[in-house]
Amino acid sequence: MIKGKKIGMIGGGKMGGALIGGLIANRVVPASDITVSDIAPARLDELRDLYGVRTLSDNLKLCRECHIVILAVKPQSMDAVLRQISPELDKTKIVISIAAGIPIRFLEERLQKNVRVIRTMPNTPALVSAGISALAKGTNATDKDLAAARSIFDAVGSSVVVPEDLLDTVTGLSGSGPAYVFIMIEALSDGGVRMGLGRDIALELSARTIFGSAKLFLESRKHPGELKDMVTSPAGTTIAGIKALEEGKIRATLMAAVEAATLRSRELGGK
Repeated sequence: MIKGKKIGMIGGGKMGGALIGGLIANRVVPASDITVSDIAPARLDELRDLYGVRTLSDNLKLCRECHIVILAVKPQSMDAVLRQISPELDKTKIVISIAAGIPIRFLEERLQKNVRVIRTMPNTPALVSAGISALAKGTNATDKDLAAARSIFDAVGSSVVVPEDLLDTVTGLSGSGPAYVFIMIEALSDGGVRMGLGRDIALELSARTIFGSAKLFLESRKHPGELKDMVTSPAGTTIAGIKALEEGKIRATLMAAVEAATLRSRELGGK
């Protein structure tokens, strides 16, 4: 889908590095077809040594030479970066943004007319090739452009397509979601320690229980309620634990977390 295309990455942070590693490891594109720019020279040296990619400190040169430009910069830096690189981006380019809360409208208003824009929200498990990314296409992007973008993010996990007005919700759920899960791992571990387990074993049990449960759901595609009932015997240990969770309003709390993060994403985008 993107074979023979030159990919440029503006911003070589953790997510940018994860995408680079995934693209190369899964042979989506060779390292020689990837160029990275970043404000930190030491980071560029690290990426060049680690992956063999080309590095630049000149964003304009990167945009001029690449077919696909991925904007992996912080939301607060996006305006300045877009205004800087706009002269080198025209309708022949695909521009992909991974900045939380920045709407397609914001991107298109600062770029030349007819630039093909894709907005996406990946998450940090992309660092271990287990991410989930949601994508939405801009005014001028085609289905082919969307497929090309998906091939990039599928290299570090999997992807889904959603209407852009739902990307803030995606941010609140899967973008911020790993932090919620890490809290669950820590809390379950604390419970194990309280009841006598050593910390290392408690953490291992907690993490692998969550990992295995997610894998079971994804591979069986049974409803979570059905899978829950498979573990829950009448008057048994599990139903006692579930009662405690319900008394603590775990469902309402998790729903509130997604809502709060979604609203904050909208604020970041000026909505």
